[in-house]
Amino acid sequence: MPRNLDHTAAIAHLSSVDRRLARIIAKAGPCMLQRETTQNVFEALLESIIYQQLNGKVAATITSRVKALFPENTHQLHTWRGLVPGFPTPQQILAATPERLRSAGLSQAKMLAIRDLAAKALDGTVPTVREARKLSNEELIERLTAVRGIGRWTVEMLLIFGLGRPDVLAVDDYGVRKGFAKMHRMDELPKSKELAAYGARWRPHRSVACWYLWRAAAMKDLPEPGAKAKAEAKAKKSAKKKRTLKSSAKKTARVRRQ
Repeated sequence: MPRNLDHTAAIAHLSSVDRRLARIIAKAGPCMLQRETTQNVFEALLESIIYQQLNGKVAATITSRVKALFPENTHQLHTWRGLVPGFPTPQQILAATPERLRSAGLSQAKMLAIRDLAAKALDGTVPTVREARKLSNEELIERLTAVRGIGRWTVEMLLIFGLGRPDVLAVDDYGVRKGFAKMHRMDELPKSKELAAYGARWRPHRSVACWYLWRAAAMKDLPEPGAKAKAEAKAKKSAKKKRTLKSSAKKTARVRRQ
């Protein structure tokens, strides 16, 4: 099984085993999925916790405020946006009072989550990138979901984008499920088990398959899930309204004749 992303091999395999996905690949073009190399596991999960259930602009603002709580922390990260301030260390998070962390805009739940993350980074539950490379996907999921506020989906995003694992199928991700439904012109989003069973044919390149399903979810020329059912319901409602108006017109005509 490949340990790193190989777009050429992935596209060749996915196109050969799935005609529908092959059409999505042809429309979407080259795969742009790349591993983010500027963060360690702790930093990636810290950012994920802050971003949970927030829109990007608000989450980015809170992230900047959390970093600003630690002016003594002068290291910077190289990102596609250029140099950005680095994240606080686990030691800095635990040394800060809950009130100080909350002052950046963190909710009580997120404040407790990042403190638990920091504690588990120090006790070894949260591995370094080097340690993570030695662990399987499921081993990492089991270890990291022990952190407060971290679920399977969050770890799967880390596996795909943070560690560059090539064979991760995020069956609970809304965009992946929507893309699958649009690709198959389904009336409803697929169940997780249904998607997992179908996606077995994409092994060992399911991360790239996810990337193309995200592209499919955004394609305007593919019908939204349930579009056919909605159109039929609208047509029935329109026909019923016409029948009602026609019946009303007949009653009015009879009254006038009397």
